[in-house]
Amino acid sequence: MSDFSLMDAIECGIVKLPRVPIADNVPGGDTPMFRNLWEHIKKEMPKKGRAKGGQLDPSTLPTQLTSALEALYGHYKETAALWKKDDIPAPPCFIVVCNNTATSKLIHDYIAGYVKTFEDGSEQTINGRLPLFRNFDDNGNPYPRPRTLLIDSRQLESGEGLDKNFRAMAADEIERFKREMKQRGQHKEAENITDEMLLREVMNTVGKPGQLGDTIRCVVSVAMLTEGWDANNVTHVLGVRAFGTQLLCEQVIGRALRRQSYELNDDGRFNVEYADVLGIPFDFTAEPVVAPPQKPARTIHVHAVNPQRSALEIRFPRVAGYRTEPAKERLQAHFTDESTLELTSQLIGATETLNSGIIGKQVDLTLKHTADVRPSQVVFELTTYLLQAKYRDKDGQPRNHLFGQLKRICRQWIDNCLICKSGAYPAQLKYKMIAEMASEKISAAITRAETDKGRPVRAILDPYNPAGSTMHVNFHTSKTRRWRTDSRRCHINWAILDSDWEGEFCRVVESHPRVKAYVKNRGMGFEAPYRMGSVTRRYIPDFIVLIDDGRGNDDLLHLVVEIKGYRGEDAKEKRSAMETYWVPGVNHLGDYGRWAFAELTDVFQMESDFEDKLEAKINKIIDQTMNEKG
Repeated sequence: MSDFSLMDAIECGIVKLPRVPIADNVPGGDTPMFRNLWEHIKKEMPKKGRAKGGQLDPSTLPTQLTSALEALYGHYKETAALWKKDDIPAPPCFIVVCNNTATSKLIHDYIAGYVKTFEDGSEQTINGRLPLFRNFDDNGNPYPRPRTLLIDSRQLESGEGLDKNFRAMAADEIERFKREMKQRGQHKEAENITDEMLLREVMNTVGKPGQLGDTIRCVVSVAMLTEGWDANNVTHVLGVRAFGTQLLCEQVIGRALRRQSYELNDDGRFNVEYADVLGIPFDFTAEPVVAPPQKPARTIHVHAVNPQRSALEIRFPRVAGYRTEPAKERLQAHFTDESTLELTSQLIGATETLNSGIIGKQVDLTLKHTADVRPSQVVFELTTYLLQAKYRDKDGQPRNHLFGQLKRICRQWIDNCLICKSGAYPAQLKYKMIAEMASEKISAAITRAETDKGRPVRAILDPYNPAGSTMHVNFHTSKTRRWRTDSRRCHINWAILDSDWEGEFCRVVESHPRVKAYVKNRGMGFEAPYRMGSVTRRYIPDFIVLIDDGRGNDDLLHLVVEIKGYRGEDAKEKRSAMETYWVPGVNHLGDYGRWAFAELTDVFQMESDFEDKLEAKINKIIDQTMNEKG
């Protein structure tokens, strides 16, 4: 029995030294992204276990999670090579600790591979993304001795983690296990070993040469690793769950800290051993923090002022989707600035993470090993994804005759529109979310070219609620950033703001002679559908402004305005959706007036001429819109 704390054990050197992220190349964060990975991915992870989660697709893991896996795996691969060179009999072990059984199954299948079953009953083996952890060979046949083990309550009950040939391939180890059981007096159980018992024994003997778990390189678990586990070959740990207390952090990290060797070196000390940890916000100097009491916030009532301001009502369509006509001739693409995709650490997750302990050697975790993927493979896989996701016939079958043309366009897009920054590589296009973003940009460019030829985009309205109006705005809020609107310009009594720049925009449009009415889009239900990666989202623009562009009060221009300081990939997708689909589609309907879209992208400093700069920008946008619209 020892009353040492974990920090005492680390400082004395009787356990491995954990290395956690202390810096990365993601700008703007208070802490490294991979220090507390869950905060960046929790909204995109499944909320339920496997029994209730339904069929999930491992390729849809968030890019931050896949980058964390790739970065930690890259260092694992180097560690495994060193162990092999030194003839260490058991491989190093990589463990992943998950929040529920749906997440653990997703990550296990992404890492090790799985068998995909289609609606017609046919099956296809999808191999794992991390080669050293794959449970299938290159021909899709499962290895009898698994390399990656999924260990959770559902898996233990089913014994699914073991291949049907496992008993034959591991006959010697099973016999040894039987002898050990008989020595413990479990004679009856030794003669009737269940798959569940075997799976538990595999788990319990990870890292022990000559026993059932000696081939395991990766363990994906739920909760199991907070229990007793004495594997001494764990070198890498990834947390994919919430860690509410430092005690839980210590419990999980503790699974990796058992030393391999307790032999003293020539100086009479232990040689240092490391465990690299991502996703677990372990703090070497944690102290309790008491949250101060909060006073209640004052609320206000935001509503349409009727009938006094009814003449300022603004109506808008509720768009549910878009329809484009398929091209009947050679495909072309019209690439614009919005076609550009910048692969950065903010989009795909940290590409360079510095791991360090309280003492000892630091290590960089990067994605450099993904630079070895051939460019032709990237083009082929992106074209395949684009064809299957965007170009199917009315029966749902891929239009394979377009593959050659799409491949040409994909190559053009990669050569001219893909920008890799801060340690990213084109191989990140193999991530499903990134591939989906690229496909959206390429298909939008093809749609743009078709629109230039006169083929219209059609907006599909919500069949149950096709139109919205400022007339129905009515809510309460405690937000303190707000603007009391001019009764001659806005139907709503208050504009609830997201930034101070929006307040200045309200001042400018209220004093502009061409503006007849405007509204801040809050509580209106004015949204535009768009796609970000593989997820369909709803874009909520900032303002609608009615402008007199010389066609009279009965034919005012509806200008949708977005105030955007920093333009990330999400902002580009929103603008592309508005300019390529929403605006042409709504204008084609002809029932809701004329519409245009404008974006304020400059973040001005608070200097003396701020008002003049913003007002000049508004005038420039209005003049450009008027010239474009005739």
